[in-house]
Amino acid sequence: MQSMKTGYRGLSLLVDLNWDRGLYLGALAFALGAGAYIGSL
Repeated sequence: MQSMKTGYRGLSLLVDLNWDRGLYLGALAFALGAGAYIGSL
C-alpha cells in the first residue's frame, strides 16, 4: 500500500511538471502563430 501511494505521488508530480511544460509550449506556439499571422497582414 505504501509503495502504491508513493508511486501515485510520483506520477502526480510527473503530470504536474508535464502540464506546466505543455502550457509553456502551447503559449510559445500561439505566440509564434500570432506573430506569423500579423506579419502576413
